[in-house]
Amino acid sequence: MGLFMSWRAIAPILLLASAASTAVAQNSTSFEGRHAGPLTRHEQALGVWTARKGHAEINADHTHSGSRALRIFGGEDRSVELEIAKDLDVSKLRFWAERWTEAGPFQFHVVARAMGKWEEVYDGSRAIRVGGYLVQAEAVLPEGTTRLRFTCTAPASAGILIDDVMLSLSGPMQVLGVTTVQPVLPVLRGKDKSPVARVDISVTGDRHGLDVRELCLNFKGTTDLADIKSVVVLRGPENLGFRLPDELLHETDRLGRALRVDAATLSVQGELRLKDGVNHLWICVLLAQDADIDHAIDGGCVSVVLSDGTTHTPDITHPEGAQRMGVSLRDGGDAGVHTYRIPGLATTPEGTLLGIYDIRHRSGGDLPGHIDVGLSRSTDGGQSWEKMRTIMDAGSDPKWRHDGVGDPAILVDQETGHAHVLAVWSHGNRGWNGSGPGLTPAETGQLMLTTSEDDGRTWSALRNLTTELKRPEWSFLLQGPGRGITMADGTLVFPAQFQDTPAKRRMPHSTIVYSKDHGATWHIGTGARANTTESAVVETTPGTLMLNMRDNRGGSRAVMTTEDLGQTWIDHPSTRSLLPEPVCMASLVNIGTELRDPRDTRLLFSNPNVSNRPRRAITIQLSPDHGNTWPPTNKLLLDAGPSAGYSCLTMIDANTIGILYESSRAHLAFQRIPLAALNSTDH
Repeated sequence: MGLFMSWRAIAPILLLASAASTAVAQNSTSFEGRHAGPLTRHEQALGVWTARKGHAEINADHTHSGSRALRIFGGEDRSVELEIAKDLDVSKLRFWAERWTEAGPFQFHVVARAMGKWEEVYDGSRAIRVGGYLVQAEAVLPEGTTRLRFTCTAPASAGILIDDVMLSLSGPMQVLGVTTVQPVLPVLRGKDKSPVARVDISVTGDRHGLDVRELCLNFKGTTDLADIKSVVVLRGPENLGFRLPDELLHETDRLGRALRVDAATLSVQGELRLKDGVNHLWICVLLAQDADIDHAIDGGCVSVVLSDGTTHTPDITHPEGAQRMGVSLRDGGDAGVHTYRIPGLATTPEGTLLGIYDIRHRSGGDLPGHIDVGLSRSTDGGQSWEKMRTIMDAGSDPKWRHDGVGDPAILVDQETGHAHVLAVWSHGNRGWNGSGPGLTPAETGQLMLTTSEDDGRTWSALRNLTTELKRPEWSFLLQGPGRGITMADGTLVFPAQFQDTPAKRRMPHSTIVYSKDHGATWHIGTGARANTTESAVVETTPGTLMLNMRDNRGGSRAVMTTEDLGQTWIDHPSTRSLLPEPVCMASLVNIGTELRDPRDTRLLFSNPNVSNRPRRAITIQLSPDHGNTWPPTNKLLLDAGPSAGYSCLTMIDANTIGILYESSRAHLAFQRIPLAALNSTDH
């Protein structure tokens, strides 16, 4: 056990340590302050990093946390060395790592120099995996370690990513500091544990272990304590994942549970052994079944009592802000389903909310697969939801990969009240990669429509629009996904996308599909921009459509407009500049159109508000001027955690936004947001 020094936050930790370590920390920097680019030498508190020219770089595109990581390039025996600061007696090494590609060969080793000899301490050749920093490596270091060498052999264009490297120091265990942090996360009704805040306890030393015996918690900012059924404190990682979010918070690593919350302050008692480094204790709540999701939960930590009898007061006891509540609408395992994805959301003229999504029965993968389209319906603004129903099912024969149908988009005709859902049917392998030119189910994916004429209660048989809309030479045609709109003149418009011919490398283009006769017949526009796919559409002024597109070039959204229903397109001034994205689906809503007020020029936009993967920071933004500007004061972060990232917005009423999105805490989360929250920096 011992103190962990991180490249990202080394100074805050070391400043709480001994005088000798503090002196080092005051002269330290981290890679967060460095420009991205080649690495040959870098000095910081834990020592000096060196690499030969062409062996490594500081990378800003793929990180475990923060905005910088180390990449060792591909090639043979590329290496980086750390000469450890002379006054540091280190005992253990930890770091997060990710392979650049599955292609071989791949070898990765860490060796330590101690007592004049090199000794291998870690072999990650089999352990390190591709994708999302899935592996935290750990190695015990020999006594007297003075240098570490990280060596990688990989294909020339590949290599390895390393982030959040930590070294632990030898000595008696002692607490260096305690703080409370509150990452923005939704607190969801329907989840048995929703994280509210995190208590970080930093310790040093590998002898005379310490236990946490009590946390005194405070919920003074909570709207209504009756919303909380119980509280539990669990140890977990610093950042919570989303694929299987509950597996990162184990009941076996629990301090204790409080079953009654009838006062703002309560005690959670138990016995939890501290580990070397930073211990992350998550304060989690279980909401009552009738909890009002317009409320908020606010948690903090007043004190920590340890087994040696000492009491520690966090330097931050109660972080600013509070966690917004919501509903776990669908999550993995619900109704025996593996994964729910691809949200769409719309409000009917009767005020009913219709939420649609993929029911991915057997895996989380896209088409082809056993996928149907599901619907959840709410008649009280999203406070409660009816039982899920399947509204699109194209078959279940394993011979045809269960005839999956998915990636839905929903449109409510504001004149007739009819709801339309458009999705793509894959007969066998006729998804994104398996479709080809032609019009038949044996050749290409099929564009399918279902309609409800009774406010979403019942739905029609599937209607095939493929021959009506797809050009035979195109490789693939599909909808948004997300939602469509009703224009001022009654025209129905879905966002859509198509892949060009194989000769044109199946280049994707965003476009629109529209009907001028309330869905009796449908037509299609031209491609708005090459290498764009999932898009969202709004009408800004009568007859002018704005298409906001996922751009595979990455970094930011592409935006174009048309005045002739997609026959011609022009760039919007905001294109590729104002709306960051990590290549993902997004949602766009015209408030004036939703509320039938043509004088209202406000737009709403939601997406993961970052320019690089992983997808995270689900955020709603408001533009006061039809998307020409997106003021930073008109942003609201809903979920800081990593997620699949798709979202869909609707106006519930004149004062309330509804959003259904792929959350870090559930496959599909629903929240109600006051529109006023988008007009202030105080959220």
